[in-house]
Amino acid sequence: MPTDSSATERERLAASRRAYNDLRQRVAAGEPWPLAVTFGTEPEASWGPREVLAHVAEMLPYWLGELERIVDGDGRIPVPFGRTGEDPIRIGMIERERTLPLRVLFARIDDGLAAWEARLGTLTDGERARPGLHPRLGELLVDHLPERFVVGHAEDHVTQLESILADPAAGAGDPA
Repeated sequence: MPTDSSATERERLAASRRAYNDLRQRVAAGEPWPLAVTFGTEPEASWGPREVLAHVAEMLPYWLGELERIVDGDGRIPVPFGRTGEDPIRIGMIERERTLPLRVLFARIDDGLAAWEARLGTLTDGERARPGLHPRLGELLVDHLPERFVVGHAEDHVTQLESILADPAAGAGDPA
């Protein structure tokens, strides 16, 4: 049975879906957005809308898969999961995906948020109590993954896009 935190997480994901949808036309109006030269985790990294959208589009299915990896564990031994911001596959995905049409990026984000919203509504208390082992953060329960890696993260990137749109010349760092 879904928990109260699940309902709140799902409400926040629905709000994020609306926020990304509301940003669509404003981001499109700024095209063509220059691609960032440095978009990893370096102090000088500066992400534009395309890097932010590419990251959100790739991170949603990634973290859902990681959640499923832990849920399918035996529940006694923490299942290794996750990555750090320096992960070369993560950076490579952002580099590749940032050149996709904006409509594709926004559609992938909407699909990813919808998938999370649906899955959170089906997680049982037992599944939420399963342990995972993150390479930097250590042991975390499934219950902690949505807020840390998806719900709050998606909201942070809405704020980041709003900031970029308010001052396009300034760019924005990666709050990943």
